[in-house]
Amino acid sequence: MENFVVSARKYRPATFDMVVGQISITNTLKNAIRNNQLAQAFLFCGPRGVGKTTCARILAKTINCERPTENIEPCNECTSCTTFNESSSFNIHELDAASNNSVDDIRNLVDQVRIPPQMGRYKVYIIDEVHMLSSAAFNAFLKTLEEPPAYAKFILATTEKHKIIPTILSRCQIFDFKRITIQDIASHLSYVAQKENVAADPEALHIIAQKADGALRDALSVFDQMVNLGNRTISRELVLENLNVLDHDYYFRMVDHMLRGNIQGTLLILNEIIEKGFDGQNFITGLGEHLRNVLMCVDASTSRLLDSSDSVKEKFVQQAKSSPLLFLIDALEICNKCDVNYRTSNHKRLTLEVALIQICQAGKPVPFEAKDLPPVPPAVSEVKPEVKTVESAPSAATPVSVVPPPAVAESVQSAAMPVTAVPAAPVSEPEVQPSTVTVETVPEKSEPLPVVSKPEPVAETKSIANPEPQSSSAETLDKFPAASVHSIRDILSQGANVAPKQESKGPAEARKELFDHDKLLTAINKYAEKIQDHSSMLFTALTAHQPQFKAPFGIRLTLDNAILQKEVNDAWIELMAFLKEELQNDLIEMETEINTQPIDTKRFLSDKDKLDAMKLKNPNIAALSDQLNLELDVS
Repeated sequence: MENFVVSARKYRPATFDMVVGQISITNTLKNAIRNNQLAQAFLFCGPRGVGKTTCARILAKTINCERPTENIEPCNECTSCTTFNESSSFNIHELDAASNNSVDDIRNLVDQVRIPPQMGRYKVYIIDEVHMLSSAAFNAFLKTLEEPPAYAKFILATTEKHKIIPTILSRCQIFDFKRITIQDIASHLSYVAQKENVAADPEALHIIAQKADGALRDALSVFDQMVNLGNRTISRELVLENLNVLDHDYYFRMVDHMLRGNIQGTLLILNEIIEKGFDGQNFITGLGEHLRNVLMCVDASTSRLLDSSDSVKEKFVQQAKSSPLLFLIDALEICNKCDVNYRTSNHKRLTLEVALIQICQAGKPVPFEAKDLPPVPPAVSEVKPEVKTVESAPSAATPVSVVPPPAVAESVQSAAMPVTAVPAAPVSEPEVQPSTVTVETVPEKSEPLPVVSKPEPVAETKSIANPEPQSSSAETLDKFPAASVHSIRDILSQGANVAPKQESKGPAEARKELFDHDKLLTAINKYAEKIQDHSSMLFTALTAHQPQFKAPFGIRLTLDNAILQKEVNDAWIELMAFLKEELQNDLIEMETEINTQPIDTKRFLSDKDKLDAMKLKNPNIAALSDQLNLELDVS
């Protein structure tokens, strides 16, 4: 039975032209060989499975080939090439730095470098995973790496360039290997499938290439696994089922529901995805990638940025035609926030569902049903005038009584006669209804008409002198805003039972309650206690000095410094409002000044000074000290 060789080894490139996805690096190496300008040390760095060690072996084999081709490729026929293919070459040495990372290992390497090659031109040392060398081993390798013999070449390979000390980097030519594109990997897999007589679906190979994440070796390993699983047949369904890859059809369906604002359909697809065992983090990441691809297909110039097969790219183009740009931008931002918050969320599924609901409403306002809004009261201009019925008997000597709306009680100028404003009676119903306006049209006569008076308190009467000519009462009312109409914000926040807004009846008379110094001090101390917890500096400013009362309504507040003055100025409006309300006086005026008197400097008191002060303040202490013959202990 023939030994099986995995595809990653069996189809490992043997020439520069066979290397996948690293054209710039292979061309540079071939030109260096052609021009005989080879450096003494190379550093190949990049992700796993991108061809670093492969290129190192091809380079070592080519520079020792006795008859290289015109395209700078090894001939595979000379003794050097033959021994290399059989892994018996004495000129090419591979060292695994992961297991040979000590100073002694580097010393042995340096000793071998001193021996020239027995055949061929160069002795080549390939050190793989060179970042695993210890610091002492790196330092022991410096001198040899910088000035090796003419026949010695070093090729270092690593996946973690940042772990190599700068002194090593400065002695090498550095080649950065890039990740292999999905299209290049899929093409190489198709070539291998053809060689192995494997029936492979192109979309299945494309999914394998996406799963490999830029590593050709990983793609070939997955390829071998799918060949055995499908009995030399690789289908798209087989790959999706066994690689735990979420089919892009889910995303296409979900985005279609989102574009229509169908929240129910979107959540059902999410439930189907979760029931199949897919991770939520992978789902939201995939959704973000899908939306990004749709955004790229909005314009033909950016559609080439997609790493997808032609059939899938066509689906993206079709969906991009029906996707508004604003929707895609908002959806991408929501996905990004959900991806960031998902790991720290305690309710992960709810986090996903909220994000999907937000995407369904992205790019358009939230719809409102008219039936869900409370009824809006009519404007003043839409209310029909009606006569207010009064129970009292008519009297010929009383003037006409008109109830104007609050907004126009002071502004109506359509009549040339005195108008009496009567406050409307309170509503007796339990449910507050929008206020209505009752206005009786007055005939244009020079003499007053008889009206009915009510035994109710009558508001002050305002006579309108020199009225401007108006066309009609209706035109006059149309010029004033509706008095009982509320804003949408008020209606939505408080519901339908919103009392109509009432305009102020005019400026109230200023309060002039008299107060003295004691009442002023009590009011300021009350305010200071109120703000003590959250503003200690303002408390200090108000209580450090007693306010000075300046008759009749003046206050002078003395402060120690400008900082305290600023604190008082910042709270000026609130403080004045409190004092006016507390003292029932709207004419209060307050001024502040900074204390210019020198502050007594405090000094430390001795025990004798303290005792003398206590005796001076309380004579009984002095008497007690004399009776008991007490003396101060100064020891």
